[in-house]
Amino acid sequence: MRKVIGSAILLTWVIAYIGVAGVVGDRVASEHWLIQLIFFPVAGLAWILPVRPLLRWMHAADAPADRPDV
Repeated sequence: MRKVIGSAILLTWVIAYIGVAGVVGDRVASEHWLIQLIFFPVAGLAWILPVRPLLRWMHAADAPADRPDV
């Protein structure tokens, strides 16, 4: 169930990030080339930073049960 919830959150995050980065990138596209040189690589890689904890949570092992196996 953790992977299903995490996948939904990840998909929502990526769609929202693409929308915001696209709008900001459209405005930056008319700016000086040096600003573009800084913005586009940063925007292209920045989405992964908030995703790393989510991916760790999705792939974490479940805690062992407190009851003994019979």
